[in-house]
Amino acid sequence: MPRRAKVPHRPVAPDPKFNNKNITRLVSRLMYDGKRSLAERIVYQALDLIEQRAKRNPVEVFEAALRAATPTTEVKPRRVGGATYQVPVEIRGDRKMALAMRWLIASARNRNGRSMAEKLAAELMDAANGQGATIRKKDETHKMAESNKAFAHYRY
Repeated sequence: MPRRAKVPHRPVAPDPKFNNKNITRLVSRLMYDGKRSLAERIVYQALDLIEQRAKRNPVEVFEAALRAATPTTEVKPRRVGGATYQVPVEIRGDRKMALAMRWLIASARNRNGRSMAEKLAAELMDAANGQGATIRKKDETHKMAESNKAFAHYRY
């Protein structure tokens, strides 16, 4: 990461099936070793499962899960005079989405049994309903920021 120059963001092409940029980002985050076709197959199977089980538009469920999992504040360590304080800071927009997707995928991977598509579908539906490990992680992050509000004046 350069110290001086701003890193240019590459434009993300929308996915071919749903024409949604966030689904493309999810596929890219899910991908291991450059195996995009496998990651796409997993995501599309998960969205098909959501459509079968929830009887709703899977893209709407996915977007609702992303909104529910998106954090607004986090803590960053700040060293002041030999002591390290956890300083609560607001999160920028692109990092919010990145954290939400990362947490959704990590929670899906940690679920028991079955295929990854089923685990991802279950995690997305849980998050859209305001429950599950991803929502717990978001609440934990917010609670940490709330409890360290006293150090907000160290914000940079």
